[in-house]
Amino acid sequence: MKSALFIALGIFAAGFVFVWTREALRGPAKTREMPSLLHYAIGLFVNFLDTLGIGSFATMSSCFKIFGLVRDEQIPGTLNVAGTIPGIMEAFIYMAIVDVDVTTMTLMISAAVVGAWLGAGVVSRWPRRKIQIGLGLALLATAGFGFARQIHWFPGGGDLLGLTGAKLALAIVANALLGALMTLGIGFFAPCMMVIFLLGMNEKTAFPIMMGSVAFLGPVASAPFIRHGSYNFKVSLGLTLGGVPGVLLAAYLVRSLPLDAVRWLVIGVVAYTALMMLRSAASERARMKAAPVEV
Repeated sequence: MKSALFIALGIFAAGFVFVWTREALRGPAKTREMPSLLHYAIGLFVNFLDTLGIGSFATMSSCFKIFGLVRDEQIPGTLNVAGTIPGIMEAFIYMAIVDVDVTTMTLMISAAVVGAWLGAGVVSRWPRRKIQIGLGLALLATAGFGFARQIHWFPGGGDLLGLTGAKLALAIVANALLGALMTLGIGFFAPCMMVIFLLGMNEKTAFPIMMGSVAFLGPVASAPFIRHGSYNFKVSLGLTLGGVPGVLLAAYLVRSLPLDAVRWLVIGVVAYTALMMLRSAASERARMKAAPVEV
C-alpha cells in the first residue's frame, strides 16, 4: 500500500508542475521574472528547518514581511506554491524510512487534502485586509503551538504506530481542519504533531504523516492560487529551487543540531511578524476610512 502512496505522490507532483508551468506561460512576461540570490537563500534556510520538523510557513511569512518580498494578499498563495515541491521531497524521504501504520497515514493524508481543497477556494479570493487579519491570527497561533511545545505542555506521545476506532476518527477530522487552515498560512507541522502526541502515537510517526499530508495537499491547495494569480511567481520559484538542496542537506547530512535555541528564535520572529501583520491590517482599515467616498 505504501508503494501506491509513492506512485500517487509522483502523479500529484507531475500534475502540480504541469499546472504551474502552463499557467505561468499563459500570464504576461513581467510576472515571470527570475528570482534573486536572496530568494534562493531563504528557500534553502526555511526548508532546511522544515525538514528537521520546525516547519516553514511561519518562517517564510516572517521573511516575506521583514524583507518586503510579497504583498500581504499574495502571502497565502506564495506560501502554498513555494512549499509544494520541497514538501513532496520530504514526504518521499520520511515515508520511506519511518515505520507507521499505512492505513492511518493514508486516511489522515486524504482528510488533509479534502480540507485544503475546500479551504483554498475560499482564501484565494479574500481581500487584502481579511488576509492580513487571518495571517496575523494564524501566526500568533503558530507561535503559541511552538511555545507550548518548547515548555513541554504537549504530552510526550506513546508507542502506537497507528490508530483505530474513535481515535482514528478524531485524527481524520483534525487533519481535515488543519488542511483547511494551511491554505490561510498557518503551519501544518506543529498542530499535527500535537494531535499525534495527544492520541498516543510514537513521536517519529508524526514525520511521515505530517509531511505526507503537506505533500499531497500542497498541489491541491496551490491550484486555486495559481489559477487566480494570487501569488508571487518569482518568490515562489526562488524558494522552490533553493528549497531542494535545503531538504537534501537536512535529511542526509545533518545528524545532530542544537535546535532548541533555533526554535525559540523562530517563535520570537513569528510572534513579531504576527503583530506586524495585524498592525498592517489596522493601517489598512484606517486608510479605507480616510479614503473619499465616491458619489
